[in-house]
Amino acid sequence: MCVLSCDFFKKTEDRTPIARVNETYLYEEDIKDLVAEGTSVEDSTLLVNNYITRWATQLLLVEGAERNLPENTQNNFNKLVSQYKKDLFTKAYLDALVKKNIDTTVSQSEADTVYSKNKETFKLNEELVKFRYINIPQNAINLDDIEKRFKRFDANDKRYLDSISVQFKSYSLNDSVWVKTSQVIEKVPVLNAENKKELLKKSNFLQLKDSLHLYLMQINDVLLQNDYAPLEYVKPTINQIIINKRKLELIKQLEKDITKDAIKNNQFEIFN
Repeated sequence: MCVLSCDFFKKTEDRTPIARVNETYLYEEDIKDLVAEGTSVEDSTLLVNNYITRWATQLLLVEGAERNLPENTQNNFNKLVSQYKKDLFTKAYLDALVKKNIDTTVSQSEADTVYSKNKETFKLNEELVKFRYINIPQNAINLDDIEKRFKRFDANDKRYLDSISVQFKSYSLNDSVWVKTSQVIEKVPVLNAENKKELLKKSNFLQLKDSLHLYLMQINDVLLQNDYAPLEYVKPTINQIIINKRKLELIKQLEKDITKDAIKNNQFEIFN
């Protein structure tokens, strides 16, 4: 008899409860990641107590709603919850299928076609420049040689400047990439509204100073506001447009295939 009684009253939960709202319990393991390591005892206690209070308040409100809200309102909420669950599962499954099957390679001809058809949408709202620059202390002992090589900038000069770049406070020698003028101004603090116009002159060499540093800049090319953005600059955007279109087409095809297979395997039928 004792064995039966002991078995009947045996704990079914190995977890340690820390709070209860009616028949719902909050356990230690539910809050194990709540407090960051190194948090003081006072802050930990406050954090845990606040969490428990919020947990209890929310449950009490839900239970109150279930007792007092009209049945049709609760039915509508349950339908919304059910639909949201379906949407989450559907999206996660389709995303996994798309990721497994989609081709993310975009050919140059595809990019050219999309660019040509949508060129009007690729007008610039900010100037772009191709430029290189060096920020170097004014008292650098090899300043003349650096300036000479920076201006000439043949293959040997580029290798040399790269090799001594530890002397530069900041620099960028990749002058084949389009850069927003706002980013240039961030990199080169001596640029301002007055001398910015010099930055927008193609094939222009600039030499600016502040109290400690010398800034050497060579502007290779310029595009102004309302010019068409070059394909190379908007290529990442175009790639995304093409891939997103493929995703939509693939999802439609997957949905058709899943339904077709279900009909074939007698998992889905419509009764007339």
